[in-house]
Amino acid sequence: MEYLKDYRSPLGMITMASDGKALTGLWFEEQKYYAATLTGNEERKSLPVFDEVNEWLNCYFTGREPEFTPPLKLKVTPFRREVCEIMLTIPYGKTMTYKEIAEIIAKRRSVERMSAQAVGQAVGHNPISIIVPCHRVIGTDGSLTGYAGGIDKKISLLRLEGHEITAFKLPK
Repeated sequence: MEYLKDYRSPLGMITMASDGKALTGLWFEEQKYYAATLTGNEERKSLPVFDEVNEWLNCYFTGREPEFTPPLKLKVTPFRREVCEIMLTIPYGKTMTYKEIAEIIAKRRSVERMSAQAVGQAVGHNPISIIVPCHRVIGTDGSLTGYAGGIDKKISLLRLEGHEITAFKLPK
């Protein structure tokens, strides 16, 4: 059984999912791959993990870096897990490129190179938006691309973390 709860953010409604103990999903309504990890056997319910996520999101949306991470359970492939774990290391207010993530994975695997496009696919399928900060991943040239929640939300999240948006290349 999976459990759901909604959170009203300044950027729109967010749906949280849990297995009862850890957060398994966090999606903006209508984002690409919305609820992709759900099985169809869900129930709306209040849970302690949702209280923790609410606290985290409340802190985050007031422009402060949360001092804790709620329990997470990534229901993804091993490669996507590796990418998500790297995204979790990106500090609040900082960014990392798809290429940098690919280089980290290549080094870990002792291979010459890893595809930044493959990393981009994994970033785009991140099931726990915001907390696993896929919005902090940018193009090598500073371009803001590939946010499943929409570029407008990516810009808003980066701005909330103190980024000067004019420093990035915006899509046309």
